[in-house]
Amino acid sequence: MIPIHYQCGDFVVVEKPAGLDFHDHNGAPGLFNQVRQQLGAAELYPVHRLDKVTSGLVVMAKTAAANRQLCQAFAEGRVEKNYLALSAKKPTKKQGAVVGDMQPGRRGAWRLLRSRENPARTAFISRALRPGVRLFVVKPVTGKTHQIRVALKSVGAPILGDALYAGAPADRTYLHAWRLRLPLNDSWHSFQLLPATGEEFVRPELGAVLNDLGPIEALPWPKA
Repeated sequence: MIPIHYQCGDFVVVEKPAGLDFHDHNGAPGLFNQVRQQLGAAELYPVHRLDKVTSGLVVMAKTAAANRQLCQAFAEGRVEKNYLALSAKKPTKKQGAVVGDMQPGRRGAWRLLRSRENPARTAFISRALRPGVRLFVVKPVTGKTHQIRVALKSVGAPILGDALYAGAPADRTYLHAWRLRLPLNDSWHSFQLLPATGEEFVRPELGAVLNDLGPIEALPWPKA
């Protein structure tokens, strides 16, 4: 069963586990079809997606009208998203922005380019979680494939457990969709979910560091 974080007549927010494909793969049902079967929904629309390795909040629309509004909000950058990531490497800068075009590379990986014709834009703030592990609170302004994974690798801090981008070995890829704030029908809807799996994610230090950061909206985000 996929945990349902919230639902109403217009949309449902689910808690995606790490390691599950969004769509069906090799005969195994993906997140979307599992949720559709759970809800017994005649209508369900995939508004956005997460990589297989990523856990966290995913919104799906339950009506065509809600799907249009939500997809437009995502496309226009009006949906606020924050992710949590861990790395075993020190970044070249503790906070900042990564901006650049992305291009497919080898073995399913993507590359960050110097050009900025249609760039991925990612802001991040980091703090030490414990010796040898650093927490990144990430704000992707755009929503491109592997965007956060490539951005953190580009500053010398590949995500812990992310073998595709040379992250240190771990029990999972430490990337989690933590917060969503989205507009629909002239109202704002906010959701937040801490990760529930991963030895490093469930340590008490994570909550302590996030509390020390204070309200996410008030953080001095670098311009991306």
